[in-house]
Amino acid sequence: MSPAGLPPASLLAVAAAAALAVAAVAAWRRPRPVREVLFFPSRPCCLEALLAEGAPARPCPCPLPRAETSLSRLVRRLLSARRSLDLCIFSFSCPQLARAVHLLHRRGVRVRLVTDAQYMGLHGSQIGRLRHAGIQVRHDQHSGYMHHKFAIVDRRMLITGSLNWTTQAIQSNRENVLVVDDAACVKPFLDEFERIWDEYNPAHYSF
Repeated sequence: MSPAGLPPASLLAVAAAAALAVAAVAAWRRPRPVREVLFFPSRPCCLEALLAEGAPARPCPCPLPRAETSLSRLVRRLLSARRSLDLCIFSFSCPQLARAVHLLHRRGVRVRLVTDAQYMGLHGSQIGRLRHAGIQVRHDQHSGYMHHKFAIVDRRMLITGSLNWTTQAIQSNRENVLVVDDAACVKPFLDEFERIWDEYNPAHYSF
């Protein structure tokens, strides 16, 4: 008999049960991996509750439904940023997504935005407003398009797909967005962003 009065086999069983309990608690506390697919077009919905600076003073009077849609889920993913948001967006004219990015900037999240020089000046583009708000923006200086469409939240979550950040694409086009936090997927996009960010540094331009 052991000093505790239990046979060795019983002690082993107790130890194994305790180890399983510890492992179960650790697994419960571990954040679940992000694996989300969003398809567009997204039906119109009211995003005021999501985009309000604080608790909205009163319900929004607009007639749009307060529904969970692909657009609202995309906005939630963006607004989960706490430290940084890196954006590589070909065409950016959706006011709701621009409000989400602006809101993060006001919260103190470091926002960096890479875009295409030809499309940033089109009617309805949100790039000028974001730059005017103090957000860092860089763009290409050659004839090829900066055609990427991806975002990286806190350097750990990737949002990418076919979707241009335009109202036309969100409301009318067949598009897809993939959201993952797999490090093996995120790192190449981080590396690509940093490479482009450095390449598009205005200090490197020759006019």
